[in-house]
Amino acid sequence: MSEPAIICVAITGSVPRKSDNPAVPITVAEQVESAQAAFEAGAAICHAHVRNDDESPSSDPERFAALKEGLERHCPGMIVQFSTGGRSGAGRARGAMLPLGPDMASLSVGSNNFPTRVYENPPDLVDWLAAEMRAHAIKPEIEAFDLSHIYQARALHAQGAILDLPYVQFVMGVKNAMPAEARVFDFYVETVRELFGPDAPWCAAGIGRHQAEVNRWAAEAGGHLRTGLEDNIRLDRDTLAPSNAALVERAARIVEEAGRRVATPAEARAILGLRAG
Repeated sequence: MSEPAIICVAITGSVPRKSDNPAVPITVAEQVESAQAAFEAGAAICHAHVRNDDESPSSDPERFAALKEGLERHCPGMIVQFSTGGRSGAGRARGAMLPLGPDMASLSVGSNNFPTRVYENPPDLVDWLAAEMRAHAIKPEIEAFDLSHIYQARALHAQGAILDLPYVQFVMGVKNAMPAEARVFDFYVETVRELFGPDAPWCAAGIGRHQAEVNRWAAEAGGHLRTGLEDNIRLDRDTLAPSNAALVERAARIVEEAGRRVATPAEARAILGLRAG
């Protein structure tokens, strides 16, 4: 299989802290440095959250602006993808950074259970976030935590709320949500191909101990990969990941073992239909 595989690095997230793994980048300067090393290791997309000084999650547009500026300066061509996730804020505050015009932004199109709470994505908020992304020429990445989210992505596309072919990412292994099981993964891939066509690009992310496993499934099935300290702070049960770059290096080895090669940023932009970086 010669099709290049995109590696997305989720560098920070909203949950892991320095006390969990000292390598988790919190400040904008730390995030840029960590992303640059991951970029040099093969990551073409940076999935970005920002944090307050006390490490709590934030949707502060000023922090996102500083992060975007740093990524564009130090990681030329890398795709900048902002998170609009629900842990970082409530309601429309989750999309307050979208006028900054990143290349991409995450879009969760339905609600589901998380380990200790309901991840709420009501239809009116989803519609507003999608409209903001459309207004600012941002390509959404559909974060699918449930089968219904893939069908909702199709409905939004049919309504014109999503202009381009949806780019769906399966998020597998979150407690109380989609399990990381091979038969479930295979069905999701089949569903995306049925709804959006056999050549539609898609991605998969495995949470915690499932990260490398899901990376391998995606590489072998023709999809794209997400890795990074947001999803998993360890290389194995006994070893903390020393950096985001180390997780990207492992993902790159998995891609090569599957008989593919890691996509360059330019190739990733072409695959996803994005403007040149």
